[in-house]
Amino acid sequence: MHHKSFLAALLCGAALALPAADASAQAYPSRPVTLVSPFPAGSGSDLTARAVAPALSEALGQPVVVDNKAGAGGSIGANFVAKSRPDGYTLFLASLSFSVLPSLMELSFDPAKDFEAVTLMGLQGMALVVPPAFPANSMAELAAMAKASPGKLNYASAGIGSIGHLTGELFKSERGLDIVHVPFKGTPEALTAIMMGEVQMSLVAMPAAEPQIKAGKVKALGVTGDKRQPGLPQVPTMAEAGFPSMGDSVWYAILVPAGTPRPIVMQLNAAFRQALTAPVTIERLANAAKTSTTTSSPEEATSYVRSQIAKWTAVARQAGIGVQPAK
Repeated sequence: MHHKSFLAALLCGAALALPAADASAQAYPSRPVTLVSPFPAGSGSDLTARAVAPALSEALGQPVVVDNKAGAGGSIGANFVAKSRPDGYTLFLASLSFSVLPSLMELSFDPAKDFEAVTLMGLQGMALVVPPAFPANSMAELAAMAKASPGKLNYASAGIGSIGHLTGELFKSERGLDIVHVPFKGTPEALTAIMMGEVQMSLVAMPAAEPQIKAGKVKALGVTGDKRQPGLPQVPTMAEAGFPSMGDSVWYAILVPAGTPRPIVMQLNAAFRQALTAPVTIERLANAAKTSTTTSSPEEATSYVRSQIAKWTAVARQAGIGVQPAK
């Protein structure tokens, strides 16, 4: 009897322990979290991911590993995350380029439906630059020059479908201008062409543009964002210059696969809020990527990302930029 009683007590104790063990197994996070950057090392996306990862790791109590899955305009990394388990262990660093993808290629995922947003996390300004000796000294003068000389001015971009390309098309369509698009392999090549006076204008991300503006190698006519850039206080915002629709900064947001449990989304949101308000993160982002930190609720981030997809899809359609099969 004693043996049977002991066995029954043991089984009962084991049964009572099961829910606790199960709850422990469900605790999030219990292992490293991967933050996927869809662009290569040294890119704005990569610098942003690595600037926030240490403080995020501290907030979550687990290592945060930055994984660069570059290629196909960011669609390779996005597809990887869209197809990952919705368990909070695989995060995607989306940026403005993410909202352009549906305009450029056939995708094996739906940017609006296959992800849930956790938070907006950063804004990186851009500057519209022209050669130093270019006669126009404001956006209004630039538009007037382009209007007076149809087909004579051109603008550089970092490639077909880049934000520089689409913003140039927006400039053309809104003002009824005839300016010629000249795509380059990337931002450095486009910026060099401006400095050499081979092309007349380009919208360039602040990390690349600011040093050349300060050195007098290019001239800035306007910057994106709600406020003037701290390092370029003399340059008006696009809104101040009278071109508000051209004022979108490069934004960064954290997305997770659709179906990620709500408590995990909210836990991640709280962790990012803690990480993004840490002085060390603010300093890292400002120095490494010229990016200002921001936070939002998941709903605000979802709404913003979807509005950006709608805006740039419409601009691409207006410009006749066709969808190419994904490579």
